[in-house]
Amino acid sequence: METRAQTEARGRLRKVARVILLDPDDRVLLLHGYEPEDPALTWWFTPGGGLEGDETRAEAALRELAEETGITEVALGPVIWQRHCSFMFDGRRWDQDEWFYLARTTRTETVLDGLTVLEQRSVAGLRWWTSAELSATRETVYPIKLAGLLRTLLDEGPPGTPTVLAPEVA
Repeated sequence: METRAQTEARGRLRKVARVILLDPDDRVLLLHGYEPEDPALTWWFTPGGGLEGDETRAEAALRELAEETGITEVALGPVIWQRHCSFMFDGRRWDQDEWFYLARTTRTETVLDGLTVLEQRSVAGLRWWTSAELSATRETVYPIKLAGLLRTLLDEGPPGTPTVLAPEVA
């Protein structure tokens, strides 16, 4: 497997902004995804996606959140986590440099009206999760160890500098 530096040097590393969106009850919003060619292969993941044009990661985080959830009333906080991940999806490998922003909202109603064509083929819905529900689930959730990361975040608050998570390669 090539190193992150080799991937970046070839220009294949996709810059991604993700959002850890918390509601007033400290529940986190996750999307339920599946492989378009194998709908039985499912997982939960945070809202977010790749940067477009010259937008900043913060701008991308807010745009993606609005497109994927319909939620625009948010207080975008700091970057709390960073990770590199690489995975197969929809017939190709995705290599990503992801920054996770903390955000808060009072709105819990969601809509899926802004999904891209690929997202329409691979997103089954959304759900607000408590820390306890994440800890108890046997379903696949990304980033891995989100339950513990969320518990630490809720107990200790955002880190002073972003925590670098272990790379995830699937």
